[in-house]
Amino acid sequence: MAGLDAALAGAVQWIADNLMVDTVRISRPATGDPILDPATGRLTYPEPELLYEGMGAVLSSGAPGGINALPSAILPWTEETMSPARLLTPLEAPIPARDDLVHVVTVHNPNNVALIGRKWFCQDPGRASTVEVVRITPLDMKQAGRTQAGG
Repeated sequence: MAGLDAALAGAVQWIADNLMVDTVRISRPATGDPILDPATGRLTYPEPELLYEGMGAVLSSGAPGGINALPSAILPWTEETMSPARLLTPLEAPIPARDDLVHVVTVHNPNNVALIGRKWFCQDPGRASTVEVVRITPLDMKQAGRTQAGG
């Protein structure tokens, strides 16, 4: 398959030069128990594990979002929107696992700074196939918590 790999090298380079022009971070949430900080009286949680920080892209999937209809303790249903997207990373980057978090660290276009600080959950591990030029991982945007009026 050396011929195919050589032919795909141009596509790999084009994607790296034209699509994966931002810096993304993939981290795995910590699973340890919180520890009481006696100085502050607050619980501190273990830091997440950094899996990757480097070139990548977060692209909207183009499909309209939906509503997640799981019930919550407060409402008979949740109003959690789904915002599907795709993460592109080089094949050399580690394969994210389900529920890993993706952050956009820097953007190449100053008009896109609103992406910085947003977080996405990996919905599934990075996809794999026998012929690849880029790793594609399905994402869903992590929505901000809602606050109730007066409290």
